[in-house]
Amino acid sequence: MFLDSLRQSTMKILVLGGGGREHALVWKLKQSRAVERIWCAPGNDGIAQDAECVPLDLKDVKATAELASRLGTDLTVVGPELPLVLGVADEFARRGLRLLGPGKDAAQLEGSKIFAKEFLRRHGIPTAGVYGICGSAEEAYKTLDRMKWPVVIKADGLAAGKGVLVAQSEEEAREFIGRVMERREFGEAGSRVLLEEGLSGQELSYIILTDGKDFLRMAPARDHKRAFDNDEGPNTGGMGVYCYDEILPAALERVILETIVRPTLAGLTADGLPYRGFLYFGLMLTADGPKVLEYNCRLGDPETEAVLLRADFDLAEACLRAAQGRLGSFEAKWLPGASICVVIASKGYPGNPETGVAIHGLEEAARTPGAVVFHAGTRRRDDGFCTNGGRVLVVSAVGENLASARRQAYDAVSKIHIEGAHYRSDIGKPRAAVGRAVVDVRNA
Repeated sequence: MFLDSLRQSTMKILVLGGGGREHALVWKLKQSRAVERIWCAPGNDGIAQDAECVPLDLKDVKATAELASRLGTDLTVVGPELPLVLGVADEFARRGLRLLGPGKDAAQLEGSKIFAKEFLRRHGIPTAGVYGICGSAEEAYKTLDRMKWPVVIKADGLAAGKGVLVAQSEEEAREFIGRVMERREFGEAGSRVLLEEGLSGQELSYIILTDGKDFLRMAPARDHKRAFDNDEGPNTGGMGVYCYDEILPAALERVILETIVRPTLAGLTADGLPYRGFLYFGLMLTADGPKVLEYNCRLGDPETEAVLLRADFDLAEACLRAAQGRLGSFEAKWLPGASICVVIASKGYPGNPETGVAIHGLEEAARTPGAVVFHAGTRRRDDGFCTNGGRVLVVSAVGENLASARRQAYDAVSKIHIEGAHYRSDIGKPRAAVGRAVVDVRNA
């Protein structure tokens, strides 16, 4: 009944952000028969092929609310974390505007690693043990004397996915602490650091959409953070993702729901932190069971670019219901098989990426069966698209199994040419052959 009435009306949606995740959101939202119009702010020139892009400074929450009001939107969906941490949801609420995303206080789950750790410990949710919370480099250096290696060092604030290091030695840890706390490479985000035990196992991205009480789960996914094959090179915001149900056996998912997801939602309620939106659980599947590595208060990137290819439901309806507090028994159906996405990054990424480099082969790649090309950092000029950021394109594909999804994605990738660009060739390969994972998730 609700869907029928919704389809008779029209929805105007504003998506906040300008990367590959937002392109994937626009791509999926516009498939809804209830959606009349979609804007993306600030968007990028690739997203402009699927939505009307509007200039916007995402740090200006008042300007963001004024834009939504002026456009007459029915719903605003937030892509990146920064507007949420700055309180965009609170500003929208004050003006009576509908937005999907948590308020500033609840967004501290992502905005402060220390806040998240204290929340986890307060509510008895499994996570890594803490060695120290340090407010100065000197304090952090002293804490290193009582470590077991490896140790995880996290800048407290937002650092675009680059403020975390798994240090294998004291020398490596000292160098990173110096960068974060003395040279302030991440600004105020590095004013405090969290030092915690290193966990062994396989990582898992588990995402839900919640109205604060009820929730629906997104298809499970696994990200590849390191820049180069075999999990080598520096940490990045993500170089690719694969998504298929076999990475999460039903018994293990029940454990995650009972020990992590539901206690998190109950903890938010107990702490007086209303939450409506996407909630990302970065998990480590250890020999002792799943443990929380981090929370994100929004959809992951590039997880979104893989996961949404398998979504077999009306995302616009689900988002609207969650924002209204009416998610109820909404059922999210998923296509069988698998999907993956491969990030094509500029030369120099994640350090100093080159921009302004011509991109060739986009049309040929888009014609690959089962593949979709999302724009993360591109700019249009007279002779076509060029690079305009570190992560340039996210090439996604769906298939009847993981092997076929990989073939389709890499077939599309092979048709794109950007001088000096790089991508990983091992996205979706069996984890026994990749990286440091030591746990068989079927037995976790």
